[in-house]
Amino acid sequence: MRILIAEDDSETAGYVSRGLSEAGHSPVVASDGRDALHLALTEDFDLMILDRMMPGIDGIEVLRRARAGGIGAPAIMLTALGRIEDRVEGLDAGADDYLLKPFAFSELIARVNAISRRSAPQHAVTKISNGPFEIDLLAREVRRDGEPVILQPKEFRLFEELMKNAGEFVTRTMLLERVWDFHFDPQTKIVETHVSRLRAKLNEGGRVDWIETARGVGYRMRAG
Repeated sequence: MRILIAEDDSETAGYVSRGLSEAGHSPVVASDGRDALHLALTEDFDLMILDRMMPGIDGIEVLRRARAGGIGAPAIMLTALGRIEDRVEGLDAGADDYLLKPFAFSELIARVNAISRRSAPQHAVTKISNGPFEIDLLAREVRRDGEPVILQPKEFRLFEELMKNAGEFVTRTMLLERVWDFHFDPQTKIVETHVSRLRAKLNEGGRVDWIETARGVGYRMRAG
């Protein structure tokens, strides 16, 4: 994807740009809001990564003006501002995702990949298979080697997200948003508790541990 990076901190911009290039993307860096807005309005991008606080025009205003100018490319907002009100302002301006600084590049690339999948043409997928598991999204059923695995509603949604992203890490923040519709950190162990219960059901009988945990990164369903 061709990605616009609007970031006035040269170290952060270089770090993100190098990582995206290594991941096969084509990044273009703007060091202030005015340059970012000009690029957004005059060139084609598949994704915009915008710093919230920039000289000239801040990231929120860049996004507002880009949207007003008919630019529909998805946008990820980077910010050191952690208040819920700040996140809401970014989302209301047209951001598709929000990432707090400092962040691990693995979390950023996971969100870039997720947006890429959402932007791709969608087909009606009703069943997902991985290893011994099959999940039926219409019947809300899970089977392991053909045998039913009984999951509670939130366990099912959690498993669905992990299966859809098998082989890739899904962050705790992403799970809070997609499974519980929380756009803030509830400061509880709700994700960890449900992952533990789901893991126990999937691994019943001493089977291989299908859910990998990477501290500070997230959870990954092994690709079978």
